[in-house]
Amino acid sequence: MNYTCKTVGDAVIVDLKGRLTFADYSQFRELTELFTENKSRECQMNLQDLEFIDSAGLGMLLIARDKMRLQDGEVTLKGAHGQVKKMLDLGHFASLFRVE
Repeated sequence: MNYTCKTVGDAVIVDLKGRLTFADYSQFRELTELFTENKSRECQMNLQDLEFIDSAGLGMLLIARDKMRLQDGEVTLKGAHGQVKKMLDLGHFASLFRVE
């Protein structure tokens, strides 16, 4: 997984690229620390360039959601397609996140 991250106001915008798998767990946890450091109220995760996600990757998205909820914030998942969209649909993530 590669990512870029920027802060706009009290929102964090994250562009995820490549594959999000168990191997990325440590790096993803570091990414979620940015949410708490910046006291962000919103996280927009752009999944347009994410090619693959496994069940551990789905779990990591849930970790991000839980961290944001602790700050009364929310996570929006944007631009998922292909295998990533199928996994989000299978996991009924639209009931857990705002999905655009």
